[in-house]
Amino acid sequence: MPLAFDPVAAAGRPPSAAARAYAYVKERLLDGRFAGGTLLSENELARRLGISRTPVREAFRQLEAEDLLELYPRRGALVIPISPSEADDVLEARLLIEQHCARRVAAYGAEVAPALREAIAEQERSLAAGGTGFAAADRRFHRTIVIANGNALLTRQYDTLRDRLERIAALAAARDPERIARFIAEHAELTAAIERGDADVAAELTGAHLRGAHALARRPRSAGL
Repeated sequence: MPLAFDPVAAAGRPPSAAARAYAYVKERLLDGRFAGGTLLSENELARRLGISRTPVREAFRQLEAEDLLELYPRRGALVIPISPSEADDVLEARLLIEQHCARRVAAYGAEVAPALREAIAEQERSLAAGGTGFAAADRRFHRTIVIANGNALLTRQYDTLRDRLERIAALAAARDPERIARFIAEHAELTAAIERGDADVAAELTGAHLRGAHALARRPRSAGL
């Protein structure tokens, strides 16, 4: 799905240079290729994209407004790392929303399971490709459960976490790439619980899964990297 709505592209015309720069940088911020603490250069990105510095600067400003970058005049933009407190806050919000939704969705799990298995298949393809795209596929799996609950207010609240969810998933995968296969196995186990209508187990598995990913994302780089 597109990272930002561009009315020019929506009208069937090529996206603006600023929209291209925004999409390029944001994709790499969310999937971890531009890691926290990295200093991005306007000149380098402009050369890479074949555009002038002005649209790159515009993209940087928009991403700064989204709390993803911090601008340094004449130096570039710093990728803002995910702080431990931010990761803790995200975990608390996810537990409140996702465990509730997993429990509720288990009541009609047979209807939801095919979409969850499709999301798992996407994750398996990302694993075969070396992990590329896993963070986005992971977010889609969890969002499927939230959407299936049918509460539009909860879904909108969950969607406000979108960028943080993807960055934390990418960080967890980067901490230990071999854990991606385990995450996928946990998704399959959760899907099975939902499909058979076991609400208590679905909620329990959701909590354990989220806490495990959170612990990995919070782990210092020196611990096993």
